Amino acid sequence: MIKFWSYIREYKKNKKIFLSLINKTLLKGNIFFGTEVQNFEKKFLELYKFKYGIAVGSGTEALYIALKALNIGKDDEVLTVSNTAIPTASAIAATGAKPIFVDIADNYLINTQLIKEKITKKTKAILPVHLYGHPCDMVQIKKIANKFDLKIIEDCAQAQGSKYNKKYVGSFGDLGCFSFYPTKILGAYGDGGFITCKSLKMYKKLKRISFYGIDNRNKYYASEEGINSRLDEIQSTILNYKIKKTFLAIKKRRELAEIYNNELKNTSLVLPKEIKGCKHVYHLYVVFHPKRYKIIKMLKKLKIETKINYEFPIHKMKAYSKNICSDCNCLKLTEKYSKGIFSLPLYPELKKSEIKYICKNLKKILINKKINIK
Repeated sequence: MIKFWSYIREYKKNKKIFLSLINKTLLKGNIFFGTEVQNFEKKFLELYKFKYGIAVGSGTEALYIALKALNIGKDDEVLTVSNTAIPTASAIAATGAKPIFVDIADNYLINTQLIKEKITKKTKAILPVHLYGHPCDMVQIKKIANKFDLKIIEDCAQAQGSKYNKKYVGSFGDLGCFSFYPTKILGAYGDGGFITCKSLKMYKKLKRISFYGIDNRNKYYASEEGINSRLDEIQSTILNYKIKKTFLAIKKRRELAEIYNNELKNTSLVLPKEIKGCKHVYHLYVVFHPKRYKIIKMLKKLKIETKINYEFPIHKMKAYSKNICSDCNCLKLTEKYSKGIFSLPLYPELKKSEIKYICKNLKKILINKKINIK
């Protein structure tokens, strides 16, 4: 079976190192707020040339804390997309604000030409999602945000290391939010997240909100409402080791994606696009075909796992249907692509021979007239 994703190969390769490092960390006597998380924060900031930032408990919490730090709350509106992971919208809703969905362009990213028509007096921020590993058009988003005095929170959960105009995602907006969920570009063996910012004042506020609203950890006194969100020492230990190999992992992802691109370019699949001036890190390799269920079923018989990211746009989910008008017809491409997208296996530990095997069988499926793929 070619798994869609697995950490087992990576773990087996590094098992002795991981166990040795974790053992050393545990013997230090700190589970939280020790040197491992401090070292990781420093390494992460240096790697991507961010000025300030903090490690938190998850990517979801990173988004929530970022929104709270910008004073976004009840009756406010935040513009984002519907073809994303639920946490993008749930973090907004958790603050009391309302996610307002903007349709996408044919690269699955927020359509910057449609943002202005969604802005109202209640709009406080734009939350672009660098989906699947490709950056959004941050120049246009920044122009709009500046014109209408809006904040920008970048959802970089799937795009760590991705570049737009030679700058890393997470450095364009007021705040950048990252995830270290195991499947991500830099994955822990549990949950983890990060928030980047540009000022010392905001950095202190983020730290305060992430620790119950407390300024001084030696004085149990909250100066504002906060939550408990922290990256533990064990996950920090794993990330400290893996971060050294981040760019190598991205290089491998791009090499595997290039095999897919070359092998599948003349098929009926719609392949990922890399816009000029951008660097795609291929957190996911997402293709489109109107007969995806037949293709997925046949690949499964060949012991090739796939996944649909994301089958249901958020605005089509019961929990968030109240966020759109009853006869909404403004998310046409979001709905169109949700009906045909699916993701092929892609992670650094996959072998090139496995990618070629997937492509070989996928091409056979696509030209098989008996199953009426066309």
